[in-house]
Parts: sequence; structure tokens; C-alpha cells
Amino acid sequence: MSKKFRLCAAAVVFNQEGKILLGNRIETTEDAWQFPQGGIEAQETPAEAAKRELFEETGISAVQLVYAADMPVRYEFSEDIKAAFRKRGIYNDGQDIYFVLFYFTGNDTDINIHTQQPEFKDYKWDSFNFAVENIIGFKKDAYLQAHKTLLPRIRQYLEGNS
Repeated sequence: MSKKFRLCAAAVVFNQEGKILLGNRIETTEDAWQFPQGGIEAQETPAEAAKRELFEETGISAVQLVYAADMPVRYEFSEDIKAAFRKRGIYNDGQDIYFVLFYFTGNDTDINIHTQQPEFKDYKWDSFNFAVENIIGFKKDAYLQAHKTLLPRIRQYLEGNS
């Protein structure tokens, strides 16, 4: 039986200090920090999906697109997450995630995680290393690849715009 992977996009948002926006998942008792992310809808590009998801999950619209990956990174869900999803009628084995890099042009007052369907209980700006070190295990390799690809682009952007 072949496995099914959902297409999704993650919004990697950085500020003028080079810090990355992370959200702490609402449905967990322990800390579960991650980038805002979600499924890519029909006729959407990964960049459009990432920007939409960013707005839906954080209220942020004041961003400038810096880079959109042209190839996704695949990760597979843990067995307990697959089982929980299957109980809800979701049969994906994992996700093919496109990482999209945005520069934050707004203010922290623009951030609102208390949306109609909240996904985060908290947010913070932290280092990319923190994101990699604190992501749930099955996403770690994907975040490591994003780190390798995106951190030099963040540095380049900030150096060119300082």
C-alpha cells in the first residue's frame, strides 16, 4: 500500500533582529514550537498558501516574500499521530512541506494568535537554532533542511538591508 503525503506550506517569518516567529501548539500540554503552516489549497502556490496560513494562524499580513522553496521536504507522522488522525477520518501518512521565507514588516501589535480557530497558545521570536532544537521529533530533519537553506538567506537579506 502506498503512503499518502499532504502538500503543505510553512511560513518562516524573521524580523530585523534575525529572530524567527514560532508558535506553541495549543493542543499539547508540553511545549511544541513550530512555524505557522497548513495545507496548500487547489490553485494556490506554496507562497500563497504560506501567507494565507500565516494570516489565519497569527493575524500577520505585514510581510515581504524573500524566498519560496521550489521543492518540498517530506516528513512522516509518528504512529500515534497517524492513529489519532485516522480516528478523525484523516489518512495522510505525513506531509510534503514547502518552506517559504518572509521578512516581517509589521509590529508585534499586529500579531493575534487568538483567532476564531486558534492553533497556538503562545508565540515568540527566537533563533532558528531554537526552532530546530525544539521541533517535534518527526519534523526535525525537515527543519534541519530548512535551517540549512534559509539561514544564509536571512543573513544575506539583513546584511543587504541594513
